[in-house]
Amino acid sequence: MTDLDRTAQRRDITDALLTALERRHEVLDAIVEADDRTAAVAAIATLLGKSQLGAEAVLGMSLDQLTKDERRKNQAELDDLNSSITFTLAERPASSGDNLDLRPFSADADADLFGVRTQELGVAGDGSGQPAGDLGDELTKATDRVAAEEAVWLVALEGPTKVGFVFGELTDGEIDVRIWIHPDHRKHGYGTAALRKSRSEMAAYFPGVPMVVRAPGA
Repeated sequence: MTDLDRTAQRRDITDALLTALERRHEVLDAIVEADDRTAAVAAIATLLGKSQLGAEAVLGMSLDQLTKDERRKNQAELDDLNSSITFTLAERPASSGDNLDLRPFSADADADLFGVRTQELGVAGDGSGQPAGDLGDELTKATDRVAAEEAVWLVALEGPTKVGFVFGELTDGEIDVRIWIHPDHRKHGYGTAALRKSRSEMAAYFPGVPMVVRAPGA
């Protein structure tokens, strides 16, 4: 996650807290009516028009955050964050990762997406930087590396829509992680969300192996 995305998330949380305080009676009613924590977060997000991240922060508020002094501090922080960046999570909703899923790559089902990626970048999918070979050969090599536990390729999904890839290649005792997002889905925060969600996936496939993150599309 970039510093800019961290700042955007912090601003989204701060804005959600301030909005929740202004509408505290409605927020409390929504929480009381919720069946469980998950339902409460969803209800708060819908009520306030905020991200799940912001709703989680609202639900986790401590009572000392209700004081006027804390509210003034939140407002000052929000003003400072607003001067630092010009977009919100509402404008890059995918960066929260609320609706993004990752699943293992399938050479048959995902050849179309990999073809778009290869045509755009013109390099092999293994991170070597070598010119791309025949698409069928590239897919076969990828499948062999995954089977040999030398690589993990994941497809990023929002609902049924495939938005990009996360490539993890085991090289010299490190996992070389690269993100590629389809051109039609860029500038919405999918890269940030995919990177965040891939950390636990990579740790599960390669326990104890350090990750090295490359620039998106590299």
